[in-house]
Amino acid sequence: MKTTRLLPLLALALTASLLATPIPENLRQNGWFVGSQAYTFKEFSAFEAIAKTKEAGGNMIEFYPGQTLKPGSPDKVGHTMSPAAMAELQAECTRQGVRPVNYGVVGANNADEVNAIMAFAKKMDLYAVCTESTEQVAAWEAAAKQYDIKVAFHEHGGSMSNPKYKVWNPLYILGVVESRDPRVGACADLGHWCTSNLKPVECLRILNGHIISVHLKDKASNGEAPVVVAGKGVVDVAACLDELKKQKFAGHISIEHENDWNDSVPQVRASIDFVKAHGK
Repeated sequence: MKTTRLLPLLALALTASLLATPIPENLRQNGWFVGSQAYTFKEFSAFEAIAKTKEAGGNMIEFYPGQTLKPGSPDKVGHTMSPAAMAELQAECTRQGVRPVNYGVVGANNADEVNAIMAFAKKMDLYAVCTESTEQVAAWEAAAKQYDIKVAFHEHGGSMSNPKYKVWNPLYILGVVESRDPRVGACADLGHWCTSNLKPVECLRILNGHIISVHLKDKASNGEAPVVVAGKGVVDVAACLDELKKQKFAGHISIEHENDWNDSVPQVRASIDFVKAHGK
């Protein structure tokens, strides 16, 4: 009888083990997890990016490899940074009240590099890692299971005219991830889908159930065009947010304002406010 009672509990435990640790619920802002991609502040250090994210109204940040740790420091953010530098970065996030949730876009050439990246993500207590290295999907999947960290395949702009670059196409990403562990999925870069002359809301629908994270940028027009504040361009951001609600998306939205490099806090704040105004 005791064994029989334990079976449902074991089943629940096994189900829970298939999902990475969620982002803490208390960080939601009107239903969303929203902050910045530190690349938005690439002209500044990571410490400054944390402060600017907070100033813009975000409470989480996605780091990228290669950003200077703090003004005057020789250290760079990345999975090869020293334990001391990593501790400094974590302490500054705690001090500012901005939680690190993701790392990327980062490449990996082999399973050893994948493991090094994912070990770093585990030490940083991240929700996910963002990459375009789909050729290493088997290694990413194994590491996602080992470290219980999600993996999101990102896309830049592309087209059928360049068959060597495939990740721009959501149908390709779907084929890569749909039979994998649920911790392996997609980073939906709404702006880059417009760079590829795709409709972001349709891309979200193609990847239904597989979206790990979002890079939110609006564009002035399709193709190569400047980034603008959410709701001011051709990305139907409101429709995308509605679609994410339908999909019960539980990941984070990183505002990535690739414009106004030296003074982008007002634009990032406006995009965060747009997201919060379309609450869940």
